[in-house]
Amino acid sequence: MAIDLTVATWIWGKKYNGQYIARLKRGLQRGLKQPHRFVLFEPWPGDEALFAGCFVRLRMFNPSFQRYWGIAAGVRVVCVDLDVIITGELDPLFDRPESFCILTGANAANPCPYNGSLIMFRAGAHWDLWQDFSLEEAAKIPKYEFPDDQGWIAARLPNAAGWKAGSASGVYAFKKPGWPKGDALPGDARMVCFPGARDPSQFTHLSWVKEYWR
Repeated sequence: MAIDLTVATWIWGKKYNGQYIARLKRGLQRGLKQPHRFVLFEPWPGDEALFAGCFVRLRMFNPSFQRYWGIAAGVRVVCVDLDVIITGELDPLFDRPESFCILTGANAANPCPYNGSLIMFRAGAHWDLWQDFSLEEAAKIPKYEFPDDQGWIAARLPNAAGWKAGSASGVYAFKKPGWPKGDALPGDARMVCFPGARDPSQFTHLSWVKEYWR
């Protein structure tokens, strides 16, 4: 039976090490009941110019890239940040029919409605996100401090489906909109993202980080 779900994360540069990969993989094994593949996406040669603003992640919409990683057309592809912490059941998040979904409402200062910490799409769909992309075109879109991939997606897919950060979805961004006051893990949390400068390694004194990020 073919597996309909691929969960991927990206790694480039030297910020993260193998412990992050192992912890994410273990979290996915705990949180996902349905069969799935775990894939570690890596940039192609010459992609260094795309690291700033996380534009390299747009390459995953390229059908050639998908074929290289053995992802068949129509398969659900979930892209999560490498530093997310899985804290609950994920199947309800990913059992959706839309061709594209993205985390929304998680940004504090940045007015962009989307956050790239969590994205899901059907392989083969929306490949114009990559085909029409260039750094020159991206420089023309509205931006907060600098152009980035979530701004590009917002400009190209302004009415995309998504997960509202907070209790509506169980996908929380730590200390961002939707996160309740304090450091305690919300009881309905399924996943905690760390957009921006924060990182789970800074919060290992918290009991829930100790429990789930291991």
